[in-house]
Amino acid sequence: MIHRHQLLAAFDTLLEPARFKDYGPNGLQVEGRASVGKIVSGVTASRALIESAIAARADAIFVHHGLFWRGQHGTVTGWMKQRLALLLGADINLFAYHLPLDAHPLLGNNAQFGLQLGLRALDGPAGRFGEQDLGFLGGRVEGGSFDSARSLADHLQHVLNRHVVLVGAELGAIKKVAWCTGGAQGYFEAAIAAGADAFITGEISEPQAHYARECGVAYLACGHHASERYGAPAVAAHVAAQFGLAHEFIDIDNPA
Repeated sequence: MIHRHQLLAAFDTLLEPARFKDYGPNGLQVEGRASVGKIVSGVTASRALIESAIAARADAIFVHHGLFWRGQHGTVTGWMKQRLALLLGADINLFAYHLPLDAHPLLGNNAQFGLQLGLRALDGPAGRFGEQDLGFLGGRVEGGSFDSARSLADHLQHVLNRHVVLVGAELGAIKKVAWCTGGAQGYFEAAIAAGADAFITGEISEPQAHYARECGVAYLACGHHASERYGAPAVAAHVAAQFGLAHEFIDIDNPA
């Protein structure tokens, strides 16, 4: 067992939240019991995850998507009341890290997603692009290229076991791949400028289909949740091992 302040310090040291301009608070969002012996990690602090963590007898929950975001009304009603009532009633700590979890070079969402796909970012600044250098740019771990955007899409579908939306550049080899997990469709233009042959993210909005067709760069959307399942358990497992704590990843399915 360790004190929650030790756990917070370990997460902050690893993820360096002060470096990022984010959409909500990073760190301890809901204070629970002082002593922590078990961490449950997940993607989003949904009611289903909180209920599962309570059943798993967790002392702390570590997620990518927390409860509080810029622009909220600030009222504790409806779904917010329900989630907070569960957390406070069970005296469970909630830790949430958004952009810092995306960006970590080894354990973050982008790094771990690339690992799942067999992609490796280029070394140094050449392997990053976009606002706050969140996007990753590189290629296949074993070198070479994908025969086409279609073969890259088939590879994603096989690894993630879900449908992938592909727009543009279906002919021609794909050597340089850019990726940024979640709702990073706004990074597509930066990926194009960085010289990518294809860009992988979670979601697609209306403008990106036109950019893909007009610029000759393939756009692949594989699901927000599907692309962000890997950072939270990697970080939580790393910190849990550091202190000899128990850790369990609970994946609440989400079709988005």
